[in-house]
Amino acid sequence: MDITPFVENLRRDLLAAAESAGEEARRTAERLGYALDPSARLALMEAISQAAAEITAAMPSGGVDVRLDGRDLDFVVHAPQAAPPAPPPPPAPPAAGDVVEEGLARITVRMPESVKNRADDLAAAAGQSLNTWLVNLVRSATSDRAIHVDVDLSNVPFGGDFPFGKRGNRRVTGWL
Repeated sequence: MDITPFVENLRRDLLAAAESAGEEARRTAERLGYALDPSARLALMEAISQAAAEITAAMPSGGVDVRLDGRDLDFVVHAPQAAPPAPPPPPAPPAAGDVVEEGLARITVRMPESVKNRADDLAAAAGQSLNTWLVNLVRSATSDRAIHVDVDLSNVPFGGDFPFGKRGNRRVTGWL
């Protein structure tokens, strides 16, 4: 879905409203129209994503995903299958100290395209949507039981085939 026509309509309506106020107002409205382009696009994308989430919530099974493809939006509809596959194993029950989420928060994450593609591949391999995969990853990293590992290996003598020694970086960081 190309949202450019909607942004152009907004810009044209802004110019039309400013026409009656004179040339200076029209030039100001024209500059504002171009300055607001990214915000208008983001607002439209968020509204469309929220609509897809509400449609998915109202569906008895299946769902609708909105994916960003350059400056365009693509919709992916997951229709129910005739014979559903075996359900995945149930998630581990929350520990006594875990809080069960009641609401959802929307965030925007900007990442290199190569990282996003790799995350898409890993999510698909796990049989999950990218959103579900990222939520589970963040949930694991922010759990009270999570252990953050930060090991400095710079003083450990490794041979020439040590993978972290080629660029002088001998620090290993991550979550367990």
